[in-house]
Amino acid sequence: MNFRRKTESKLRELFKARGGCPERQSPHYFVLGECDWFAGLYPDPGTVTLDWRLLPEKSASFTYPDSFISMRFGHEFGLPYEPHQPYHEKVFFLHELADVVAQYGLPDGGVGEDYADYHKRKFEKYIEVQIWTDGPVAEFLQSGR
Repeated sequence: MNFRRKTESKLRELFKARGGCPERQSPHYFVLGECDWFAGLYPDPGTVTLDWRLLPEKSASFTYPDSFISMRFGHEFGLPYEPHQPYHEKVFFLHELADVVAQYGLPDGGVGEDYADYHKRKFEKYIEVQIWTDGPVAEFLQSGR
């Protein structure tokens, strides 16, 4: 939990520094698009589909890749040191998505490897979207999906 709290605190501060307006201490997390690797990580995962273009500009962000990797605290918790990439320790607004993907490409979210010790290998499988308000996901929160 300390790893998550440190990550979320840094993520929130970076988001606010860029002009984001978080209504929550921690965001709702999503994977952008489909990621076969992530879908296979859990038994019977559900899906929530939102049109990212309709999310509130000042209440949504993304990291490239997952925020745990991007915020760079893993080495403090026994995970291998990830070489610093120019997109690490940054929070992006969704309108920047096309530019980020044009510059760095899409992460490879294919299955292709087993899940044993995945956290000890290079981990750039997907783009993570953070929603810092309940509004866009209210119907899913109420339905328990």
